[in-house]
Formats: sequence, structure tokens, C-alpha cells
Amino acid sequence: MAISKQLMYWLIGSSKGGLNRAKIITALKEKPMNLHQLSEKMGVHYTTIQHHVELLVKHGFLVGTGAEYGKAYFLSQDLEDVYHEFKKITG
Repeated sequence: MAISKQLMYWLIGSSKGGLNRAKIITALKEKPMNLHQLSEKMGVHYTTIQHHVELLVKHGFLVGTGAEYGKAYFLSQDLEDVYHEFKKITG
């Protein structure tokens, strides 16, 4: 599933929650993490992180590996391929 520029603008640049999703992507670019680690790093409630990560996985921005509890998330290859567009959107 290729990530279109339009989808990225909608999900990151113009929708409610886009800033949190951008922060999640930026954090996972540095190092794969599980939901708890993301929650701690960002100082955001676990269920909020869970919601945004599920949305990013659904649209092909992130992939997870491992068991459900403690599953590590990282950028999908599709997002890596268009990461320069992400940087343009987030400035």
C-alpha cells in the first residue's frame, strides 16, 4: 500500500490529532518502541497513543512486530520511501 501525499496531508497536516501522529512517527524514526514506551516518552495517555498508532497502522504508515503485549512499532517501508514528504509537511 503506497502512501499518497494526499493521505499524508490529511492524516498528519490537517486532521485533529495530526500533531500527535507526527510526534509518534518522529519518535519511531529514532527507535522502534511499544505503546507504553511511546506513552512515557511523549507524556500522553496510553489509550491516546493506542488510538493514533492503530490509525497509522491501518493506513500503512507503521508496522508492528512481536506479541500483542509489548509489540514494537516502527515505520513501514512505504513511509520510509516518502519520508521526505513527511518532513515537508511537518516543517
